[in-house]
Parts: sequence; structure tokens; C-alpha cells
Amino acid sequence: MAAPYTPQDVSAVSQMISALDKARKDKRGAGFSCKKTTFSVKPSRDGIEVDSWRMQDWDYKRKGLPTYARGLFTTKTSRNTPEIAVRGYDKFFNVNEVNETKWAMISKNTRGPYELTLKENGCIIFVAGLEDDTLLVCSKHSTGDRSDVELSHARAGEIRIEKQLAAVGKTKEDLARELRSRNITAVAELCDDSFEEHILAYENEKAGLYLHGINLNLPEFATYPSNLVQEFASQWGFIKTDLLIMEDIDQVKTFLEDVAKTGAYDGRDVEGFVIRCKMSPNPTQLPFQDWFFKYKFEEPYLMYRQWRECTKAIIAGKQAKFKKHVKITEEYLLFARKQLAGNPKLSKEYNQNHGIIKLRDDFLAYKNINGSDAANLEGCDRVIMSEVTKDVILSPIATLGCGKTTLALALTYLFGWGHIQNDNISGKGRPPRFVKAVMDQLKQHPVVYADRNNAQKHERKQLIGDIKTQSPETRIVCLNFRHDEESIDEIRRVTQDRVIERGDNHQTIQAASNQDKFLEVMEGFIKRFEECNSNSAPDAGFDLIIDLDPTVDSRQNLETLVKELNLSLPNVVKEMPSPEKLDEAMDFALGYRPDFRHTIPDRSGRKDAKTGQQPQQQQKAPKKKGLEYMSVDLSADSINKLLDKSFKAVGPEAAKFYWQLKNTRRVQRKFHVTLMHRATKDQYPELWKRYTDLHEAAGGGDAKLGDCDLMLERVVFDDRIMAIVVRIVDEEGKWECVNRIAHITVGTRDDGVKPKESNDLLGKWLEEGTGGEGNKIQEVVFDEKPLIKGAVKGVLSR
Repeated sequence: MAAPYTPQDVSAVSQMISALDKARKDKRGAGFSCKKTTFSVKPSRDGIEVDSWRMQDWDYKRKGLPTYARGLFTTKTSRNTPEIAVRGYDKFFNVNEVNETKWAMISKNTRGPYELTLKENGCIIFVAGLEDDTLLVCSKHSTGDRSDVELSHARAGEIRIEKQLAAVGKTKEDLARELRSRNITAVAELCDDSFEEHILAYENEKAGLYLHGINLNLPEFATYPSNLVQEFASQWGFIKTDLLIMEDIDQVKTFLEDVAKTGAYDGRDVEGFVIRCKMSPNPTQLPFQDWFFKYKFEEPYLMYRQWRECTKAIIAGKQAKFKKHVKITEEYLLFARKQLAGNPKLSKEYNQNHGIIKLRDDFLAYKNINGSDAANLEGCDRVIMSEVTKDVILSPIATLGCGKTTLALALTYLFGWGHIQNDNISGKGRPPRFVKAVMDQLKQHPVVYADRNNAQKHERKQLIGDIKTQSPETRIVCLNFRHDEESIDEIRRVTQDRVIERGDNHQTIQAASNQDKFLEVMEGFIKRFEECNSNSAPDAGFDLIIDLDPTVDSRQNLETLVKELNLSLPNVVKEMPSPEKLDEAMDFALGYRPDFRHTIPDRSGRKDAKTGQQPQQQQKAPKKKGLEYMSVDLSADSINKLLDKSFKAVGPEAAKFYWQLKNTRRVQRKFHVTLMHRATKDQYPELWKRYTDLHEAAGGGDAKLGDCDLMLERVVFDDRIMAIVVRIVDEEGKWECVNRIAHITVGTRDDGVKPKESNDLLGKWLEEGTGGEGNKIQEVVFDEKPLIKGAVKGVLSR
């Protein structure tokens, strides 16, 4: 079989690079973000530079990207023409992770042969040839700097290549010329426990570079069939990746699900399989193209990863947190503590990713059990939080008609818990206001039901993030109304029937008045629904996940929920209510009638058929609030991480006030830079008019007016207040700050110190500096001066 070959099209490559560069400079205009990093290829004779292009993982789910390559390096030839130097795979997804990888879509849109290769557990390495016969070896986004103190992944890969080429009597220049002549990138997995351990073991003859793909260096994805990849591996000394070929997709599905039961194949634990085939989004009209998807096994791989993270936590003196495999993990940690205490070197080696697998295997040998059996021990998955007595939030993941509000009302009847309905909150800025209402009720009740659908991950991320930022000790229990693929039609039927029966008895959807409209809304929820995945963000942030069935009656789900809460939170739900009491609670919930309705204005311009007039608004518009100040809002997470890192690097005396603020919860929950306050409008009338005009043009309220880049320079503080000095990076001069020094207030010692005193602190710092007699001002300078992007918004008067 001849290897596929297509030369690079300079015009197509140039167009791709231009689109990526546009996204790098203007994420908003391009619709996705992109980062470029330039590397000098040090061994090259001609001083070649390559640019690495990196997009965010979630952007690969967007339509219309200039390329979907995950791992992309470009360069210029001696003729000054652009070319792709290295080309990774198109980003591929796990089964059921996106719509295209649901089994129904795979069956419909793909064709065989289906090539199944083991998903090896190491770090990805790209190998390609440059114009001057230099062999370019890269990790996912880096060429690897040989001056690094620690061995980089790319350099470790290059050392392996040198070793394997010597064994077959060839040189790096030979390989570079071969790769370039074919216009390809070789894609391999570096699996070597002597360099870095992951989860699965690779020692002695198993260690090395596993060649699993060869891609053509083109903007679109084109790759070698697996038999040619294995042939190339034999010629150039790579380790072959195990390969299975199947013609029928049902055979593939059955095989994968059978292997998933144990997580082991051919006598060893495996992470999963990558499946390669041909796919067309519309097989009757569009051509088939190379396409990959993956099937990752949950166990015992996830249990092993949990053990690794728990071990690192106890080495760091932190509490190990785990939600699954509770009993066996507790036994493992007891064993691990003894081993760590008996071998002082083990902790250091473990933190350097050595000894991970041996410690795990020693425990399994001590228990005389294998990993698959350990992961499947009966009863080991229950999370028990017996220490919890209050500060619990119940949060559903559901679509309309699943019965989430019915459960909430039944629980309030049974236990007197709090209940906040998102549908009772109208107007702008609902998500943070919803969380505030929940947190306010949590001061009065041990448990609050946060009644919102949370059908999409970004909604869960906002909810979990906001709650944990305000109160890290609060436990969030997910009520997961499962939407399995095979049950979707039944879920659609049951939930629609429920809402039709409910009629107009809902705050937002009045089914009796407009059935077609409500069915449209419900279908939108189901199509946007993103399943709960406890092993990845944001759903890993839930402290407990309880599965419920949206197709059964709410009485059954109520009993399931209360039973699970009783078992996992025994000091919150101390005993199971009687069946009669559960029946009473359900009767109460089903008799509920809302006393609040959203008024959705008619923007169609249609007139009432009887009166000939526009429909009357039921509520008067609230009094318009004036603009208080212009703000650049910033990500709290990035600021907090920067502060933690910076103060951990300085001495205890310099860090004392920061940790005082942190431990007394005096660090601000949100961060911003004030550009201009209303109080200064008489001093800067033209600027204030410009800002108010921009605010009104954007629709007022908390609408975003644009982006503003900020460079963070240093933290300045005394024993009363702390602030970050920032520099506005704005070449167009659109955003001006009237303060003497643009800054972010980090926190104050107590309520008696007002945030505006940051101006006084920074003024004194500018004039007197730090130290000296009677001067309590200190500073911590950021090493890398990070550049972060903020959102410019107007803040209204209260």
C-alpha cells in the first residue's frame, strides 16, 4: 500500500497562520483564543525558529476554526515562505463527550475499517524534519530548551530517538530527511518510568517511544493508516503500539464495553483505546475524512490516579480528599503512611514522580488483590461525611420537567430546609444574585436547595466557583437527573407530559397558554444538556453526586434521595422518614402554586387583534440608576493563584499580612481596577462623558464595554491595606485611569479600613518608598509581570 502524500500549499498555510494570528490579537473578533510562542531550534545549522500555536481545549468544539490541530508548529523556509513544521492530531474526544462521539452518531456517520490502538499512558512527542536536515523533536507545545536544569519532555524524547536510531544504524539527519520528503510528522508517546511515572507502568523493555500516528503536515487532518505506521516504526526503531482492526462498529462497541468491565487488556491495565476510522458529517453528500475518537476506561485507572493525588496530599501535610473507592483508599493511605514514615527518601522521590507505581503495587500485593478487583469492591464507592452537620447545598443537574422543584418542596416539608428558585429571580445578573440568595439562606438553614437546572457545564462552573470562593467549607451535593443516551426519547416523553399536565403552573413556561413555544424551549434544554462527569471539571467540584432517574415518578426519586442523604450525611439526615411521611411531603409538593411569574416582553411589534394596541407591560420599569464608576473586572482565580505563589516565595515576615487577610477572609471575593469614579467627573468632564456615552451605547446595566489588558507589577501593603500596582496596556488609548496609580485593592485589615484608602497607601509609597523609620510599607515584586485581560464595565449606583 502506497503511503499518502500531499505537498504543502503555501497559500493555504499562509491563510491558516493569518487566521490564528488574528485570534491571538483579537480573541473577541475571531471567536476563539490562540497563543503563539516562538522557539529557536538550537541544533539547526541555519538558526531556524518555529512558532507554536496553542488554542484552549474548549475552543476545539467550535465550528469553523482555521485548523483543529492540537500541537502545531510553523516556520519559514529559506525562501521566506510559510510552512507547517509539526502537525499533531486533530483534537479528538471521548465517547459521549460531544454530540459527534455519541454512539448513535458514530454508527450513522462513520465507516470502517476501525483501527483500535491502545491509549498508552505517557507524554506525547512530535518528530519532524526541517529544511536543513535538523530533526525537530517537540512535546505538545514546546521544543524543549537544553539549558533547562530539569530534563524537558522534548529533550527526553530526543535522547530516546538517538538511542533507537543507533540501534538500527541510522542518524537523526537520516530520519529528518525521510520525514521531510514525505511531508509528515511522526507522533509518539514517551513512556519511561525512569524519566517520569504516570499511572501505568513502563519499565525496561516496555519503556521507550510508542509510535501511534503519522500525520501529513497540512492544515486539514490527514493521517497514515495504522499498518503503515507500524511498518515505519519497525524501520526506525520505534516501539509498535498494539493494534486491532474491526470492520463493524457494533463489534467495536461490544469489545470496548467488555474490556471496560475490568480495565485490563492482554494481561495488563490500560487507560483505553483510540479508534481511527473515516467520518462524514453528512455521508450522502460530503466525503469521508480521517477521524479519531477515544474510549477511556474509568477503572482501575481513576482509582490509581486518586491514590497518587491523595499520597501527594499527605506528603504535603494536607488532608487527602477523595469521593470514590472510600474503603480501599483508606486502607491504601494507611499502608502508604507507614511506608513513607519508614523511608524518608520516598516522599521526595514520589513528588518527583518516581516510586508511584511501586508503592501502589506493594499495597495490592500486601492485600493479595489486583487493581481491577480493588476498584470493584462492593460498597467501596460510598462517600460518608459524618462530620457534616450544616452548610450543605443541594444542586440539581436537570432539564425542564424532571421534577427538581417537586423534590425541593417535598424536602422543605420534611426537614424545613431552605429553598431558592432561580425562576423567582428576574432581571440582569441572575447567576451571582442566585448564589447570593442561596448563601443568605444558608445562614438560617443547615441545608438549602439551589433550584436551578444547571444543564450546561458553564452553569455548574459558575455555581460551584462562586459558592466555594465565598465559603470553601460548604458541601455541594449534586442531584444528577441522568440523561443517558438510550433514555432520551423516554425522558422527552415523560417530561413533556408532566409540563403539559402542569399547565400554567410555572413561573416562566405557561404550557396551557402556548404549548408549541414551551415544547421548543424544552427541546432546547435537552439538546444543550451536558452530562455530569465526576472525574473532570467542573463536576469534580461536587462533594457528593446522587443519581436520580427523570423517567420515574417524583415520589420514587424523593425516597432515593433521602435514603442516599441519610447514608452519606448521617448527621444531616439522621433517620429515614416513614413511607407515610414521604407521601405527605409529595402531596404537599404537588399542590404547589407559584406566586411569582416572569413578565417576558413582546418585542415582535405585533398589535393586539382586539384593541389594535401594543400589549401593555404588566410592570413599570424601575427607576434608572446612574453610573457610579467605570471598572475593569478581573478573574479572581488568576489573581488568587498569583498572590499565593508570590507570598509562598518570600519570607514569613513579608508574607505575614497576606496570610492574615487570607485566614480572616479579608481578601476581596472579586477584583477590579477603578478607571474613574463619579466623584471625579467635575475634574475630568470629557472623560466622564465618553465613559457614560459608551455605557449607554452598550445598553447600560452591567453590559461589557470591551476588554482591557493589564500588566501586574507588584503588591504594596502596610499593616492596614494591600493593593496590586498595575499598568494599563492599551495602545489605542481607549481606557484611561484617573487615579494617580492604577491598582487592584486586595483586602483590608477590618471593616474600619475602606478600600479607597489604597490611593493613600500608594501615594505614600510613591513618595517615600518602602522601609525607613516609621514606614511600615512593604512590597513584593512579581517575577514575571503577568499580563491579564479584564472586562470593562460600568457599575451603577446602589
